[in-house]
Amino acid sequence: MKEFSFKTMFWSWSELILLLLVTFLFVPIVIENLLQDVLYVFLEDSLYSGTLTGLVMSILFTGGVYVIALRPYNLSWRAVGFNSFQTSYWKSIITWTVFLIGTSLIIVILMELLGGTSENTKTQSLQSNMGILSFLFAFVSAAIISPIYEEIFYRGFLYRWFRVKLGVPAGILLSSSVFMLVHIPSYNTLPVNFLTGVIFSWTYEKTGSIYPGMIIHGVFNGIAVVLTALS
Repeated sequence: MKEFSFKTMFWSWSELILLLLVTFLFVPIVIENLLQDVLYVFLEDSLYSGTLTGLVMSILFTGGVYVIALRPYNLSWRAVGFNSFQTSYWKSIITWTVFLIGTSLIIVILMELLGGTSENTKTQSLQSNMGILSFLFAFVSAAIISPIYEEIFYRGFLYRWFRVKLGVPAGILLSSSVFMLVHIPSYNTLPVNFLTGVIFSWTYEKTGSIYPGMIIHGVFNGIAVVLTALS
């Protein structure tokens, strides 16, 4: 495998365009609409169908990064941030987690006061069909599956691409904007999505590892599921 530093660029515009086409065309049309509708017909539950759809998306994004960005260049997963980080950074992980939770609660409350709602179909399904199995499905999907594949793609590949080409500020802004846009139509949580993208990109920048982002991402999503279940 090739040796590299965090600032090394491996990819051209073709890899970026192909993976963005997957993100904004193939996934919304084929996965989030057609496949999820088919799964809903069989499962008759938006939480279960949404969770399985998320699993398929995780395989698609992770596989896409490997096939398009890693394998052609004989790169290991270290190229997208699977690197160790200093144990001293755990303090920052805890600080960012607390900051993200507190700030997100304020944002969601303000958005709801403006007349919107932060709920989506999986949230509504979890609240209306509460049970151990439903909770486990939601928790695994939000706290484990999503953080892994989203950090691989949005930070490991996308932020790195923009960061090396355009610099740190542009990298954070552009990758976080893409991360926010893919969460449409959950409009009330878009500011939260952008904020999380900024924080996860910054932790990747500071450590050269996507593990801190995965940890914060997983804890944040897990707490959100717990609060949803208790509400």
